[in-house]
Amino acid sequence: MVTVSKLIRDTMSSSAAIHIVHPHDFDPGTTQTPGSERRAAIAPALGIASAIWGGVFEVAPGSRTGIHHHGEQETIAYVLSGICEIRWGARGESVAQAKAGDFIHVPAFLLHMEINPSTLEPFRWVVVRSTATPIVVNLPDDSWP
Repeated sequence: MVTVSKLIRDTMSSSAAIHIVHPHDFDPGTTQTPGSERRAAIAPALGIASAIWGGVFEVAPGSRTGIHHHGEQETIAYVLSGICEIRWGARGESVAQAKAGDFIHVPAFLLHMEINPSTLEPFRWVVVRSTATPIVVNLPDDSWP
């Protein structure tokens, strides 16, 4: 059995390091959903080996994303600014609103879309996903009535 003190010693003697990733270094090269922009901050593409992915997500004023899901990934988001309406379910029948300061949990494989009801400001989230590389499966817009 490995002890906590052995894990700490092993980490201290390894090449483990803390990474600071500044906004101008965020990577927009991640899979996108129409109507939004995702930028990776913690990801293998940025040279950071991690079991989880982290980044930012933004939807412009008056815009909405396409219908999508994230496969086997769970998603946790923290709303930095703005207001977002989220629809989910097999036919988009469930609706909730999140605003700055709220946390959001999106279960694996759940179909959803985000809508920005504001005509003046975008909404912005910090997003953490349960795998190192984000999974985005976009569906046709006519998937929901």
